[in-house]
Amino acid sequence: MSRSMEGKIVLVAGGSVGIGLAAAELFAQAGANVVIAARGVERGQEAEREIRRRGGNAVYMQADVSKAAEVKELVDRIVETFGRLDHALNNAAVSGKLARTAEFSEEDFDAEVKANLKSVWLCMKYELEQMQKQSPQGGAIVNTSSVNGLGGAPMAALYAMSKAGILTLTKSAAQEYAAAGVRINALVAGAFDTDLLRSAVTQMLDGDSVRIAQTFESFKARIPAGRIGNPVEAAEAAVWLCSDAASYVTGHSMIVDGGLTSWAR
Repeated sequence: MSRSMEGKIVLVAGGSVGIGLAAAELFAQAGANVVIAARGVERGQEAEREIRRRGGNAVYMQADVSKAAEVKELVDRIVETFGRLDHALNNAAVSGKLARTAEFSEEDFDAEVKANLKSVWLCMKYELEQMQKQSPQGGAIVNTSSVNGLGGAPMAALYAMSKAGILTLTKSAAQEYAAAGVRINALVAGAFDTDLLRSAVTQMLDGDSVRIAQTFESFKARIPAGRIGNPVEAAEAAVWLCSDAASYVTGHSMIVDGGLTSWAR
């Protein structure tokens, strides 16, 4: 990979696993200084060590990005350490409870919104504040959404709702901050081989290994590409959206799903 992001400062929220980790590694390979933010210390430190082992620049900073004070402190620490913030991938998410819509509790609703939607808004809030006041002004933000947010998902209405909210949040902010030199786009991810996907399927099927294997095979058959994606394939799109190659792209929802939703769009 070319060193197209040499010296850039990049925050990857939810960067210790899955698509976030793959993106952190790609940003580092491109020459960026990468800040990995995540709640889990052990996995965050391991992600930092692995990137450094491969010759990249990375630092882990613990943060729960669903909490305003921790996000503000995170961005403040990044600026104290590196002087600015150029790019951010807001990727933190959890696989929530699976149930029919009326079977969720109010607590389930609040938990899903906090983890998967409020977290993205909080990250954007403090990233945008910093990107506007730094010199030179500007930056690029990518928010990770899901194909579930395009048309709903049976048994996962709250997850789909939160991912749909990310899309409209992204488009609204993109229009508001373009004049300040900040580009904001969404990565709309399909099925990727991540802990999040495996956890959701395992929960849905009560850990039945045979049915889990059958479900994955059935899922692959619905994807024109014929396979579950590698997290690196989603990460490549996120990195491109932050790059100068995408300098005229903002407010875009980039769908990366092996053709899964192509019939409906």
